[in-house]
Amino acid sequence: MTLVNKVAATGVLTGTILRNFTSEPAPMKTIDYSVYKSLSITRRGPNDSVLDIQMKALNGKLPTAGHEGHADLCEVWRDVGHDDSVRCAVLRGEGLGFSGGGDMALVQDMADNFEVRSRVWKEARDLVYNVINCDKPIVSAMHGPAVGAGLVAGLLADISIVAKSAKIMDGHTRLGVAAGDHAAIIWPLLCGMAKSKYYLLLCDAVSGEEAERIGLVSLCVEDAQLLDKAYEVADRLAQGSQSAIRWTKYALNNWLRQAGPAFDASLALEFMGFAGPDVREGVASIKGKRPPNFG
Repeated sequence: MTLVNKVAATGVLTGTILRNFTSEPAPMKTIDYSVYKSLSITRRGPNDSVLDIQMKALNGKLPTAGHEGHADLCEVWRDVGHDDSVRCAVLRGEGLGFSGGGDMALVQDMADNFEVRSRVWKEARDLVYNVINCDKPIVSAMHGPAVGAGLVAGLLADISIVAKSAKIMDGHTRLGVAAGDHAAIIWPLLCGMAKSKYYLLLCDAVSGEEAERIGLVSLCVEDAQLLDKAYEVADRLAQGSQSAIRWTKYALNNWLRQAGPAFDASLALEFMGFAGPDVREGVASIKGKRPPNFG
């Protein structure tokens, strides 16, 4: 290459670099959250950067995860991560509690239909990893019953705040399937193996105060203070250094990623149970409001 050509090439390269630095920034990516019919999603906080996600109590009592609700709670975290205008998200429940667990119609369909069971297995897997891998910090505000898919996101949230009225329960073994949808990846890290086995094997409820005492949640407050405290924490996160907060979350969540194989095994065992006989007795006992008889 001649000297003239070298100078010309250098000029082209320099011009390209300068244009890259001086060009207009890419437009912010925003998301249409109206597609999530089982969730009420609004904006609040500093510059509307806090996403307020409320699971709807479509039965007038508690949010429950039916076909649509389970899919919504799985997918929304991808959009939260992609939304450049969001700095933090708050997850809460409508009505008498945070979440009421799986809709019995969905559970019955999972037991009866291989295609449904396969689809919900993928959603259950993605729900856990989507919350873990969402780069925005998530704050959960749990009151009353906290069960099922809602509890998955509630306990995997970066900061989990519960009211004293909260009753946290993983009811899988009561239903007749293994505790697979989040417990193996997070409970032992939060409260130790001994407490995890006690509550997961026996399906005993954990009160809000006890959950804080054993380290299952970040904080327990009076019921009247729950939402204010969750919003206060979310606003502080939204006003902090976004790179520092997001990279710290990413680094800490490597503890959860390391537990991925244990979670994957537990989820496979859970869904194998949905094809077995015990889940049918579990569903019948819940519908009949009686203790199960697993023989």
